[in-house]
Amino acid sequence: MSRLVLKFGGTSVADLERIENVARIVKREVAAGHQVAVAVSAMAGWTNNLVELTKGTGFSEGFQEYDTVVSSGEQVTAGLLAMVLQRQGVSARSWLGWQIPIQTTSAHSTARIQNIEAEGLLACMDRGEVAVVAGFQGIGPDGRITTLGRGGTDTSAVALAAALQAERCDIYTDVDGVYTTDPRIVEKAKKIEKIAFEEMLEMASLGAKVLQTRSVEMAMVHGVRVSVLSSFEDVPGTLVCDEDEIVEQEVVSGIAYSRDEAKITLIGVEDTPGVAAGIFGPLADESINVDMIVQNISDGGDHTDITFTVPRADLDRAVSVVEKSAKSIGYKRLSQDANVSKISVIGIGMRSHSGVAQTMFRTLAEKGINIAVISTSEIKISVLIEDQYTELAVRALHTAYDLDAL
Repeated sequence: MSRLVLKFGGTSVADLERIENVARIVKREVAAGHQVAVAVSAMAGWTNNLVELTKGTGFSEGFQEYDTVVSSGEQVTAGLLAMVLQRQGVSARSWLGWQIPIQTTSAHSTARIQNIEAEGLLACMDRGEVAVVAGFQGIGPDGRITTLGRGGTDTSAVALAAALQAERCDIYTDVDGVYTTDPRIVEKAKKIEKIAFEEMLEMASLGAKVLQTRSVEMAMVHGVRVSVLSSFEDVPGTLVCDEDEIVEQEVVSGIAYSRDEAKITLIGVEDTPGVAAGIFGPLADESINVDMIVQNISDGGDHTDITFTVPRADLDRAVSVVEKSAKSIGYKRLSQDANVSKISVIGIGMRSHSGVAQTMFRTLAEKGINIAVISTSEIKISVLIEDQYTELAVRALHTAYDLDAL
C-alpha cells in the first residue's frame, strides 16, 4: 500500500464543521487504499490567541514555556480530528511531537527538525490506523517541547513524508494551487499544473505565501513530491516536483511580489577593507536578515554608497544597529525608506533563454517605474520599486511574459 501524508492548515480546521470535511477527505484516501498520516495546524486564530496570552506574562518567543503554550492548539486539533474520524468509521489516533518523537534543535520557537523516529507511526499505519499528528512541534535535546516557527506544520508534514517514505505530501489549504501570480491582482493569473522545487522555493521566499519556505527546502533535499490542494473544492492542484517531471518548461513560471521590504542606504562610506563586514556583521548578530545589496563606488574611488534591504518589521531595529556602529563604519549619512516593494520574475527556463532581464527592465520603463535595486540568481530576477507601483508592475510583467495566455 502506498503512503500519503496530508496536511491541513488553520482555515481548513477552523471549526468542527470544517474538521468534519477534513475527515471526509482523509476517509476518501483511506478508501482508495492508501496508508495515511495527517499533520494538522491549530484551528484558525488559536495560535494568535495563545501568543497574546503569553505576552500577558511578560515572556515572549524563545522562552521554553512559550512553546508549551503555543503548541497546545495543534494538540486540540489532532484530538478532535481523531475523534471525528473514529465516528466516521475510520480507525485513527492522535500523536504529539514528543510521542513520535520528532527530535529538534533546542532553539525554542525557531527549532529545526533533526530526526523523526518513525517506527511507531509505521506500526500504527500498518494496523490500518490513520496517524493524526500535531504539527508545528517537536521535542528538544533537553526533553522540552519545541516549536518550528510560524507555518511550521508545512515543515512537519514534509518531514513526516520523508521519514515515512511517502509517495506524496498533500498540502491542503484555502487556495487550490500555485498560480502564476496573485489572482487578487491579476484576474488572468493561471494555476500552474507542475512547478519545480527550485521555482517554488524562489516563489515562497520572494513573497508567495502558499507554502512555507523551509518546507520547500526540505522537500527538495529529500525529493518529497508535494501537491498543493484546496480543502474546499475537489479540483486538481499544483504538483511541486523535480524539474525532470516537467516535460516542457516555461521560460518564466510566475511573478512574485513582497511588500514586507524596507531599504537602507549608507551614503559616503569609506571604501576600505572590512567596511562591509562592519555593516552586515552586527546586523547578522541581531538576527536581521539582509536581502538585496548594491554598492556604488564614487568617481574618486575613496568612498562608496551601500544600499540594502531588510524586512520592513525590522527597519527600526536595523537602523539602530547601524547607527551604533557609525564610528567604525564611517558613513556620512543614512537614509531609510519603508515604502518599497520587491518584484520578482521566476523561471527555470531562464537558464537557457536570453532576454528575460531586458523584457523586465523595458516593461517597467514603459510604465514609468523606476528601479532602485536589482538582484539576480540563475532562475530569478528581483527589483526594488516604489510600493505604489506594485500592482501595476505585477500586471505589466504578467502580460509581458505571456503568462496571461497560458
